[in-house]
Order: sequence, then C-alpha cells, then structure tokens
Amino acid sequence: MSSDAPGVIEAPARADGALDLGPLRDVFGFHITLANIAAVAVFERHVGQPFGLRKAEFSLLMLLLANGATPAKQLARTLRLSAPNLTMLIDRMQAKRWLRRERNPADRRSQLILLSAEGQTLAHRAQAAAKTMEHGLLRRLSRAERAMLIELLAKVAGADDGTATDTPPGE
Repeated sequence: MSSDAPGVIEAPARADGALDLGPLRDVFGFHITLANIAAVAVFERHVGQPFGLRKAEFSLLMLLLANGATPAKQLARTLRLSAPNLTMLIDRMQAKRWLRRERNPADRRSQLILLSAEGQTLAHRAQAAAKTMEHGLLRRLSRAERAMLIELLAKVAGADDGTATDTPPGE
C-alpha cells in the first residue's frame, strides 16, 4: 500500500509484522524499557495486585526482611530515593502498620526502620509469591545468563559503589 502524502516513504512490510528497530537496536535504554514493561506486568500480577503492594513498598519490605532494623539514610541510598520521598514511603507503610520507626541507639539523631509483626507476615508472604514470578520472563536464559544479567544490571546501575554515572564507556 502506498501513501498519498508527498515525501512519505513507507517501510517495506515484514512477514512477521515487526518494525525494523533501526538505531534503537543499539540503544540500551530502549531495551531496558521494554524489559521493565514486562517485569512490571509480572510484578503486578503476582505481588502488586494480590498483596496491594507498590514496587517501592515491596522493595523496602524485602530489604527490611533481609537486614532487620536499618537506618533510614541507608534505605534511601539503596533504593535511590531522596530523603523526602523515603519519608513519604515510610509514612504510608507505617499508616498501614507494616513497619515502625525507632530511635537509633548508636546515633540518637537517626531513626531505624523495622518491620512490624504485620509487616513481617506480609513480607514473608510476598517473598514466597515473588520467588517464582519471574520464571516466565527468564525461562529463555540459563542460570548463568540470569546471574550475569543481574550482575551487569547492577553494574550499570552503579550498585557496586552506590552511584550511577554518566561517564561514557571507556572513559
């Protein structure tokens, strides 16, 4: 089918109906975005909707489950949240009785965030549901490829030192 608009060139039709990605083929962010869309859909189906959890809430629950009482500042750094955004998240979760704040005995100026009994129960249930939620997404990858993917994503995110950079590769 040809276009009647002057200067418009239609791409040749492909048998599979897919578009040629052109320059997007090599754009890391494009592929991360597509993977994120798939991962968020799986999260919502297995954890988000069944447990009424947002991604940040789930992440905070899992961090507290793994680490116990943790300084708020350390949680903000790990989750890449500003202090005000973490405070709003903690306030919301505290209102739901999932966690509580305690004065840090090592540094009275800071607070420790810890799971309440209800939060601990929820965290264990959500963790159990999350154990298998990504199997469908990752079934095309070997165990070694999955481990490498997580390692590479952590490296790109700057998780090895807590910072992400805009430095071009090789510099």
